[in-house]
Amino acid sequence: MKQERVPSNVITKAVRRLLLERGVAIEDIADIVYDMQSPFTPDLTMDVCIDNVNAVLEKRELQHAILVGIELDKLAEKRQLSEPLQSLVEQDEGLFGVDETIALGAVLSFGSIAATTFGHLDKVKTGIIGVLDRAKDGRVNTFLDDLVASIAANASSRLAHRVRDEEEREKNTEKHGTI
Repeated sequence: MKQERVPSNVITKAVRRLLLERGVAIEDIADIVYDMQSPFTPDLTMDVCIDNVNAVLEKRELQHAILVGIELDKLAEKRQLSEPLQSLVEQDEGLFGVDETIALGAVLSFGSIAATTFGHLDKVKTGIIGVLDRAKDGRVNTFLDDLVASIAANASSRLAHRVRDEEEREKNTEKHGTI
């Protein structure tokens, strides 16, 4: 018997709910996008950054990564993973790397800008990423901090590409009149 597919809106709602439950607001991620892109886009607004975060959260690859990563963090908090995985995730072991691998996989559809931005954010732990990385109150955010970096990197890349597209459209309009 074939099961029905999970509707996109159910997945999207679950992802948004999980992020909020884990202490991550869309605005927190948009702050990172603003920090990354405002040097290149002087008239950038937070609303544009929020729109780009919301847009990338519609991508299935990213949604799936978020669902898996947050579930693993939650299971580690409850100490429900088998050893040695439990210790690796709970301690955010530096050589573990699976958390970055999942998050990096989720940025690949947004190109090299997203990949390099993710690497930068993973190193410097900007904004909410650093807050999540340093949380010690019984929370395990081994996957979540990298996933938030992935969301921010994707939104930054999307925004950068759209800004460039708009600049080119304006240039072509000035050069050739309305297209």
